Amino acid sequence: MAGMRAFKGAGAPPAAARLRRLSLRRFRSYAGATAVIDRAVVVLVGPNGAGKTNLIEAVSLFAAGRGLRRARLEDLPMAGGDGSFAVVAEIEGALGPATLGTGVEGGGDPARKYRINGEPVRSAAAFADHLRVVWLVPDMDGLFAGPPAERRRFLDRLVLAVDPAHAGRVGALERALRSRNRLLEARHPDPYWLDAVEREAAELAVAVAGARAETVRRLAAVLADRRDPASAFPWAEIALDGALEKAIGEQPATDIEDRYRAGLKSARGRDAAAGRTLEGPHLTDLAVIHGPKGIPAGETSTGEQKALLLNLVLAHAGLVTAMTGLAPVVLLDEVAAHLDPARRAALFDALVALRLQVIVTGADPEAFAAIAPQAAVFAVKPGELIRSP
Repeated sequence: MAGMRAFKGAGAPPAAARLRRLSLRRFRSYAGATAVIDRAVVVLVGPNGAGKTNLIEAVSLFAAGRGLRRARLEDLPMAGGDGSFAVVAEIEGALGPATLGTGVEGGGDPARKYRINGEPVRSAAAFADHLRVVWLVPDMDGLFAGPPAERRRFLDRLVLAVDPAHAGRVGALERALRSRNRLLEARHPDPYWLDAVEREAAELAVAVAGARAETVRRLAAVLADRRDPASAFPWAEIALDGALEKAIGEQPATDIEDRYRAGLKSARGRDAAAGRTLEGPHLTDLAVIHGPKGIPAGETSTGEQKALLLNLVLAHAGLVTAMTGLAPVVLLDEVAAHLDPARRAALFDALVALRLQVIVTGADPEAFAAIAPQAAVFAVKPGELIRSP
């Protein structure tokens, strides 16, 4: 699958990406801040509203997409400024030391810029050659009980971490289906235009479904390998609820594409009446089962759902490591406060075992007492970032 390749040769031991220095200028609540990082574990401690999430959001801008908040570009610059901002990360990555930069320049140019070692690149997808980033934030806590659209977005983020081109395909599919819907609104839609749009939509739909199916297949295998009845984090079973995704691997892609295109054509009347396309990967759901209990994750307790989600994210970090040869940077926002001491200790042990760099945030320093001696701890105050002794 496009984008799903290893940086290192077969059998090479995985390396771990390391963020060495992070600099912010006029980003969110920070007029200017720099963090020099010399540890694999980074702890950001401070009261609510101090700017901890802003810091990890800055790191997430080096992943394909719009970052962990999915923020509009105009919301990123510091309030009251000239609309410009810059985030620069000095890293040890897949290709050795590198300096990654992104932001908006002054002078009236509103476009976001991307640079690697000072040279411009087209988008954040280019950063994936050097760095991969995965995250877990409080907004994801209701993932299993929420609407399918949220799980689809989570699923696509999983795919993006190993296949940076996936976002472009998903966006192109959404545009193709919107074009089809607009054509169907006409009293006498042009059949030739509809044929062309449906041909494009079918091709993109199979590509999107294939990327999702491959990622879920691989992730399910990692989850099975990690299954441990004694673990503080319950094991999960995952599957895709979508006709195209289920057909991937069982039938030739060209046959699936032809059948979906024919289905779109035969459903024009029904979809015109509904005002939307009623079948396709844009409606796919991610089914997650609490393994020990054998029930849907959305029917478990809030604490069990958090533990399942953590297990999924850690398994995904392991999958990214296996597929790219580079352990990603993991961002965990306000995660320790929701875990009992046993699960908190198990989480820290799991992070150490994965040999990756993790940045965690929290309001209570005591939640990180066990790992603080091994960590780079920063006190976060409004607009300030101070390294703790």
